Amino acid sequence: MARTYGYAILGAMIATFTVSPALSALLLRSGIGKAETAIMRALHRIYRPVLAFALANRIVTLGGAALLSGAALLAANTLGLEFLPTLAEGNMWIRATMPVSVSLRAAEPFVDRMRQVMRSFAEVRTVVSQDGKPDGGASAIGAFVAEFYVPLKPQSDWPGGMTRRKLMQDLGAALRARFPGVSWSIDQYIQDNINEVLTGTKSQNAVKVYGHDLARLESVANRIKAVMARVPGITDLQVPRALGQPTVEIHVERRLAARYGLTPGTINETVAAAIGGQSAGRLYEHGSDRNFPIMVRLARRDRSNLAAIRQIMVTGTAPGGGTVEIPLADVATVRLVPGPPFIYRENQQRYLPVRFSVSGRASASVILQAKHLVARRVRLPPGMRVQWAGEFGELKSAIRQLEVAVPISLALIVLLLFMHFGSLSDTLIAGSVMPMAWIGGILALFLTGTPFSVSAAIGFIGLFGVTVMEGIIILSYFNALIDSGAERTAAILGACQVRLRPVLMTCLGASVGLLPAAVSTRIGSQVQQPLALVVVGGILLAPPLILVVLPVLIDLFSGRERLALEADPQPAPGE
Repeated sequence: MARTYGYAILGAMIATFTVSPALSALLLRSGIGKAETAIMRALHRIYRPVLAFALANRIVTLGGAALLSGAALLAANTLGLEFLPTLAEGNMWIRATMPVSVSLRAAEPFVDRMRQVMRSFAEVRTVVSQDGKPDGGASAIGAFVAEFYVPLKPQSDWPGGMTRRKLMQDLGAALRARFPGVSWSIDQYIQDNINEVLTGTKSQNAVKVYGHDLARLESVANRIKAVMARVPGITDLQVPRALGQPTVEIHVERRLAARYGLTPGTINETVAAAIGGQSAGRLYEHGSDRNFPIMVRLARRDRSNLAAIRQIMVTGTAPGGGTVEIPLADVATVRLVPGPPFIYRENQQRYLPVRFSVSGRASASVILQAKHLVARRVRLPPGMRVQWAGEFGELKSAIRQLEVAVPISLALIVLLLFMHFGSLSDTLIAGSVMPMAWIGGILALFLTGTPFSVSAAIGFIGLFGVTVMEGIIILSYFNALIDSGAERTAAILGACQVRLRPVLMTCLGASVGLLPAAVSTRIGSQVQQPLALVVVGGILLAPPLILVVLPVLIDLFSGRERLALEADPQPAPGE
């Protein structure tokens, strides 16, 4: 949208110097007189006494502007912070994480019941589920994960008072009540894919705990989870089980194995062949070059439980010479232990994610609060570190770019003003309208409950450029009147009254163009809405401030009259 806005202004500037003059010559008749409309006459009757009061009571005027600036500053401190608004896609993508030991067959009836709960909501059009590992091999999930695509009906068909956020909360509460022990993640289809790219995990946001020992990783991750649970707005907190998958552990007792001349490698080869299988040859198809390995291993009854595995015979050396068959239990400890179902790795280092979502509050504000709380209350063991992944990382990257783009934009505006006026004081006076526009933009975000985001920041940049034109319109005409010999106060009054209509038309034209985007609630409007709110709110409040406060600033700080007096030669005494 920012690019479109820039291209539109560039096209308008080109049309101003090419198409507009040609159309004026063709369409405008000679001898057109100047006439005021009834609306402008009414506005002038209101504006004249207000302007006179402002010039006569400069302290009151500037004090009122300072109070408005202070109120806007307080409102800015209460605004939430987020990377970009959540785009309403018209669907939900729900992920259910069941115990890691569940089988696909055992999970099927639970998935059917979950689908029925989702279909019971009137806003849901249908439910499509997929459980187990997806067809593509890029996603490393097992049978314990089920995912649901839930397209929604048009919002006009929803019951009164229902919103997307409330629907997600009610649906999540119903699923958690019906299926205890299952972890839930509720998002949207496209957003879920974007989040997975940003975080590297299947969650909206994540705290990645890096380390080497899985048991310590799980312990630290659970402590972080307990601290984050106290932060309002954080939902769907999950810590994947680092340990918990039933695993057969075979620990070779080296001292016992040495009695029979066995090494750990020999015992491992025997166990691998008995349980996993070993190639004993190849089978070739007749009349074809296709061939297949012939795998040999123990029968299922001889390897299906711990007792059978303990009885696997290993060939060793007898004390008197020769060979002897020894049960595996005589040289190794065989037991069932909790093993890792998954091992998350990034940059050749193990990590365990603490997954979470944000609901009801601005995401970046919630994450900042959680980050400070975790830093104070969770002490990391040596060799471990944490990284916050997701929208927060993208926001920090965007802020770093804005820290360069915003000063450059403001510097270019000031440079253009100086090139136009050729005076530093006039440049600063014309540039003073930017803080006046900032007040309206902040109040618009505050009154609508919209968090500050990258979209809003781009809106402020565009707003500053539009409102600076109002300062140029008034100050340029004031300078022209002074240069023509007008008295200072008369020049201020004349400039403001004559330029009242151009200022109002410029502001109204810019605000009306973005008003549909500011009030739209349709799918896709959420991303552009902060930008439009900033521009519309700032420009609607800018004309009263500019038309009242800017004349006072001109009266106080403009040096145009003094320069004009210095240019006139003073008569010598006695002449």
